[in-house]
Amino acid sequence: MKTTDLRQKDVAGLKTEVKELQKAHFGLRMQKATQQLTNTGTLRVTRRDIARAKTILAQKQAEERAKTPAAK
Repeated sequence: MKTTDLRQKDVAGLKTEVKELQKAHFGLRMQKATQQLTNTGTLRVTRRDIARAKTILAQKQAEERAKTPAAK
């Protein structure tokens, strides 16, 4: 997943993307546990994709908080 693709999504889209990536990573971990996974490098890729999506999500949430005025 490219960062440009992730940056085009809104906060809700990023949250669903993180959930989908986490499900995919869980499936890969189960395949590894049952020794059905031949390419273990995909675990690393999905783990990094999750981190990338979470980072962009946190940045977008911080931007939204900065835009809204603080209530007194």
